[in-house]
Amino acid sequence: MTEYYAHITQANDNGKKQRVQFLEDHSTHVAELAGQFAAEFGCGDIAHVMGVLHDKGKEQTEWQKYIQGVTGYTPKYAKIKSGPNHAYIGARIAQILYPQFAPLIAQPIAGHHRGLYDYCEYIEETKKDIPKEVLIPESQSCAMPRQQNLKSYDIHHLVRMLFSCLVDADSLDTEEFMNPEQASLRGTHTTMTELLGKLEEYLSQLKEKSEDTEVNRIRNYVQEQCVKESQGEMGFYSLTVPTGGGKTLASVLWALHHAVNNHLHRVIIAIPYTSIIVQTAATLKTIFGEENVLEHHSNFDPETIKDSERRERLQLATENWDYPIIVTTNVQLFESLFSNKRSDCRKLHNIVKSVLILDEAQTLPMNFYKPIVHTLDTLCRFFRVSVLFTTASQPVLTGRIDGTNPSVGFDALNSVYEIIPADAKLHDKLRRVELKIDETSKSYDEIAAQLSKYQRVLCIVNTRRDAKELYERLPKEGICLHLSRMMCPTHVATTIKHIKRALKESGDDPIRVIATQLVEAGVDIDFPVVYRQEAGLDSILQAAGRCNREGKNGICTTYVFSLGKEHPLPPGFISQTNNARLNMVGRYDWFAPETMVAYFKQLHCRIDNFDKQQMQELLYKPECEFEEAASRFHLIDDQSISVLINWHDSINLYQRLLSEGPSYQLMKQMAQFSVNIRKHDFDKLKSIGAIEEPFENIYVITNPAFYHDDTGLSIDNQWLEETYII
Repeated sequence: MTEYYAHITQANDNGKKQRVQFLEDHSTHVAELAGQFAAEFGCGDIAHVMGVLHDKGKEQTEWQKYIQGVTGYTPKYAKIKSGPNHAYIGARIAQILYPQFAPLIAQPIAGHHRGLYDYCEYIEETKKDIPKEVLIPESQSCAMPRQQNLKSYDIHHLVRMLFSCLVDADSLDTEEFMNPEQASLRGTHTTMTELLGKLEEYLSQLKEKSEDTEVNRIRNYVQEQCVKESQGEMGFYSLTVPTGGGKTLASVLWALHHAVNNHLHRVIIAIPYTSIIVQTAATLKTIFGEENVLEHHSNFDPETIKDSERRERLQLATENWDYPIIVTTNVQLFESLFSNKRSDCRKLHNIVKSVLILDEAQTLPMNFYKPIVHTLDTLCRFFRVSVLFTTASQPVLTGRIDGTNPSVGFDALNSVYEIIPADAKLHDKLRRVELKIDETSKSYDEIAAQLSKYQRVLCIVNTRRDAKELYERLPKEGICLHLSRMMCPTHVATTIKHIKRALKESGDDPIRVIATQLVEAGVDIDFPVVYRQEAGLDSILQAAGRCNREGKNGICTTYVFSLGKEHPLPPGFISQTNNARLNMVGRYDWFAPETMVAYFKQLHCRIDNFDKQQMQELLYKPECEFEEAASRFHLIDDQSISVLINWHDSINLYQRLLSEGPSYQLMKQMAQFSVNIRKHDFDKLKSIGAIEEPFENIYVITNPAFYHDDTGLSIDNQWLEETYII
């Protein structure tokens, strides 16, 4: 029998003796691992076959010469610098042996290096002949899981999940052979039962220290309800709790109990904003230990973890989410679920048999509402995922979702079980705020004058421009702060800490803050007075959640105002949400859950497309267009350009960039001192030489005159104007 090589260590690997991994050993182990992963959703046989076939193409004579030459194992082949494509061969064999399962087996095999194909390209790729030296094995028993009511939108997720099983198994086996020291850092996790014990102990200690207030009694009630309702069957649940009701810890308490009861593997918490994710992750690390909580988002810098082994474990876990608790962003979660790339999809099979908490569920983007809701339905029915929607402003996710006309609408989830019974009336018991809505148009000066009357006030506006204009008009007495994304992430985090500290320690000094929506949800700050520029009801209630948060000041006021004299709301989603609110004629208790239902129905009828990027046309069929769909599915339509600014330690990072060149770790650190700006503003700054490009597509503003401690990056400043004059 001919022995084929799958991997060979390098000849010059620090003097170590070369090792070889035979192809049969690699394929057998990959098949076993992939089969184990896919068995969790009833597709173990299919994934096992994929593992057996995925590298059959490496039996080609030319590929064997390549692997021996490029590793120095056989010097006479050293001139061969690239090997022939091998992935299509296993896919072609799968089509021959398993025609009934061909797309499920062959697509992942064909793309296990370059990513999943669009259908026509996949067909072209697998039309090629199988080289004569590659032997076609006998077929194995292979069966589809018994899944009733398979829906059109399930298919692409099933293919992608099988792809995930294959590429993770392939990566893990390769790593175990090539880098056994690194491989040893994976696995060995705390169980859900052990984590539940840690949380219950933490909550018990917290209750002992807490005052006996109405707010704390309600928080205890919410936790008791979560424990009670966690014993239910797997499915869709919601936790609708007004801001300040302790829903973050209560949701995790429900999730861990539910996971233990249903033998699930992990808890995944998806959060819309990085400002919330950092705060949530910090709390969970305090409870469960840094070794049990994986942060996976763009703003997380692994270098903040001092223990080198723990840091490496966390970095490895970002590849495949093999961790008990994952805290990530909606963008990371959903864009991975629609990706075609090996690196993005590798983690997906570890979503199977988990609890998924979607925090601030009202922020799910309407332009992607249909494919997102359908994806959640597939995860629940096919992949044994229970989903918990948590928010103070619960969106409508069941029944028929109607848009501007019947053709726009779609059928959403069959049911979502609410953990808090309606007769609990938490919105009444936690009522700490009244809304006063002024629909007359105001100027910046008029709003600034109103804000100046208060010693402590938070004002939330819709745009960076409005934030800066109002901030500049406030008297600079006491503590006057600005918060917007014109400030780099480190600056934002520092300012939020400053606000929290000032609210606790500053006595009678004025504290006035102008912010964009980045503080609207999840940021734990508490002002006696809040102003909110006109917007949708969900945004207004989130803003009201920053007012009298602990309920210690009786009933406080959140004022809603219009800047129509200066900056009317532009056409687009903010206007749609505001108009939905304005169209709610009659008398409403703005804080009641049924009011939120009425609001979202008003909003839905203003949406002309719940699937703007046409995922249905690309993916709801056996002939899936994986690559095209992945290129379109971006939750944030971000045309901005990231620029490193000169503020505090960032100039040291810039010097490292010049001396070391770009690296993954350095770019992560630089992101903490970068600001995303519109192309129009980027071009404006670049035209006067303010922006440097030391490496391709890496942009830097080294002149400190363009970044201020109060408002961040300045597009329009005196230095810029003088440059234009000259």
